[in-house]
Amino acid sequence: MTIAAEAGGSVLAARYVARMASGDIAPDPGQAKVVAALAQLEQRIAARRLARKSSALGWLFARREDAIPKVRGLYIHGAVGRGKTMLVDLFYECVAVRKRKRRAHFHEFMADVHARIFQIRADMKAGRIKESDPIALVAAALYEEAWLLCFDEFHVTDITDAMILGRLFEKLFDLGVVIVATSNVAPENLYEGGLNRALFLPFIGMIQQHMDVVRIESPTDYRMEKLGGVRTWYVPRPDQTMADIDREMEKVWHRVAGVDGGAPTSIVSGGRTIPVPRAGGGAARFDFHELCGVPLGASDYLRLARSFHTVLIDHIPTLDQDRRNEAKRFITLIDEFYEKGVKVVASAAAEPEELYLGTEGAEAFEWARTVSRLHEMRSSDYIARPHGRGDSQASGDTTGLVET
Repeated sequence: MTIAAEAGGSVLAARYVARMASGDIAPDPGQAKVVAALAQLEQRIAARRLARKSSALGWLFARREDAIPKVRGLYIHGAVGRGKTMLVDLFYECVAVRKRKRRAHFHEFMADVHARIFQIRADMKAGRIKESDPIALVAAALYEEAWLLCFDEFHVTDITDAMILGRLFEKLFDLGVVIVATSNVAPENLYEGGLNRALFLPFIGMIQQHMDVVRIESPTDYRMEKLGGVRTWYVPRPDQTMADIDREMEKVWHRVAGVDGGAPTSIVSGGRTIPVPRAGGGAARFDFHELCGVPLGASDYLRLARSFHTVLIDHIPTLDQDRRNEAKRFITLIDEFYEKGVKVVASAAAEPEELYLGTEGAEAFEWARTVSRLHEMRSSDYIARPHGRGDSQASGDTTGLVET
C-alpha cells in the first residue's frame, strides 16, 4: 500500500498506516483511495493557513474573500459500513485546524440552521436587526465559528432544507468555508424524488463545483464484520460473575471502537450537553444509570441514535415498581434506537422478559414491546439493517436515506 507515499508526509496518512500496522484497521484499497484524497485536502488546508500567515499584511485583509485561498472540499459517498465515518473522524483529528472547525451530524446541523433563521427573523420583526437576508447572516455567523465543516450522513429529505441549502451553501462557499461530507448516495442522487426537485438541482451543481467527489468502493461491510457472530446480550451464567461479563463487554468494545478504546466526548441536545463516557468508531458506551438514571427524554435518545450506529450499555439491572421512571426511560431509549437501526450490545442482570418486575402503570404493558424489540435487535437481520433506517422505512421507501 502506498498511502504514505501518495500523501507526502500527511499526518492523517501516517496515523492510518500506524493503525493498519497495529491491526486496528485491515488493508482496504477502497479506503486507501479516500485516505489519499483526505490527505491531499489536509495539505491544501495547511497551504491555505501558510499563505495567510506568510503575508506580512495578512491580518489587514483576513476578512477579504480575495485574500483567502479557496480550498475545494470533499464529498465521500458509498455503501453502509465501509468506514466513511471513521476516515472523516481521523481527518478531523489530524487536520491542522485547532479552533474554527466543526464536526456535526448533518441533520443536527440543519436543525441548528433552522433555529438561527427563526431567531434572526424574530429579531428583524422586533427591529433589532436591519438586514433583510437571514440566510446570509446565518452563513456569516457559521463562518465566524468554523471555516472547516465536517458532516456525517449528508442527505436531504425535507423540502424546507432543500430550499435553504442552495442559498446557504452559496454564501458559505463564497466565504471560503471548506466542507467535508459523507453520504450513502452520490451528489446527483440527493433529494431524488423530492418535491420540486428541479429547484434543488443547482445545489447539486454547486457541490460538484466546490467539492471533489470520491466514492469509497470497499467490498467489506465493517459494521457487520465487527458484530457478526458477537453476542449482543450478556447475562452471567451460574459459573460467571459480573466481572467476567465486564471483560467480555470490554473485548466487544475494542472490537467496535478500536484498539485505543475511544475517548470521552459529549453531544448537544436541545441546548443541553449530554456526556458520552466513551466514544470511538461511530460507537458509544454508557453505564445504564448514565442513560436511564438521569432525566433524559425521547429527543435526547433520538440525538444519541443519530450520532452513534452502535451503543454498548453496561449493567442493566432488574427494575421494579420503585424504578418505573428508569424503566420508562429505557423503553423510550429502545424505541428510538430501534427506529434508527442502532445496534445495542448490553450486559444485564437477566434476559429482557425478566428485567421489569412492575405490574402497575403503562410501563408494565409497554415492556412487552420492548422485550420484543430487544430480541429482534439481536437478530442477524437487524444487525444488517442500515443505521438511520427504521422499521417505518423498511418497506422500500428509501428516498433520501443515508448511512455511513
